[in-house]
Formats: sequence, structure tokens, C-alpha cells
Amino acid sequence: MLAGGCHCGAIRYEASPKRPESALCHCADCRRTTGAPAVAWFTVGAEDFRFTKGKPGTYVSSSHARRTFCPGCGAQITFVDDDYKGERLDVTTASLDDPAAAPVRQHIWTRSRIGWMEDLNGLPERTMDEKP
Repeated sequence: MLAGGCHCGAIRYEASPKRPESALCHCADCRRTTGAPAVAWFTVGAEDFRFTKGKPGTYVSSSHARRTFCPGCGAQITFVDDDYKGERLDVTTASLDDPAAAPVRQHIWTRSRIGWMEDLNGLPERTMDEKP
């Protein structure tokens, strides 16, 4: 069982993924709804996901999809495409208590990827306690 929630703690969920599907999405909609250059998702069957605390808001992000989020802090939690026919949903990997439990296995929507995202390996690294 995987558990997670939003930044402020008002929304909590549990998920038990049976499919090892996970991806880093580069589509413009994911970028614009999160303000991030890409979003990591893992997929679960609709019957394998439940909110355990709070009531998320819903945002219709396109003609075929909706996203849930915390009304308090704005953290995005799920993505549901009409093409899924109610059978599955995607959950933001970074909303997990342990995001390492759902490692990304593929890149998707790469035609939309921001050019500088193609090769970030080799950039200088620092921990947050180091001065720039």
C-alpha cells in the first residue's frame, strides 16, 4: 500500500498499484497545471485508489481530462482522462510519502519536452545547506 497527500496535509490518499506503469510527462498541460518542467505519475486501477482524508477540488484541464487538487495548498493529486473509461487514474508521484516507491520507468509526450530537459545530467549539484 502506498500513501500520500498534499503539501498542507488536508488531503490524504492510499493506493495499491497493480500495474508497474509510471512516467515522467512532458506535456504542456502538465507543465502549466503544476508550474514544473515535467511531472512524474504512477498509474493505479480506479478501484485501487481512495482518498482517506479531505475532499479534493476538481479542475477540468482539457476537453477530455480532469485533475484533482487540494483546495487549500493547490497541490495536484490525480489526473483522469476520459479515455481511461473510469478504469484507472494517474497519481502524482511526488505527492507520495515515499516517492522512491514508484520510480519513473519512461518519458511520455516527449515532443512537448522543454529543450533543456533533454540532458540535465552533468549540471553542477549542491545541497540546500551550501551557499551558491
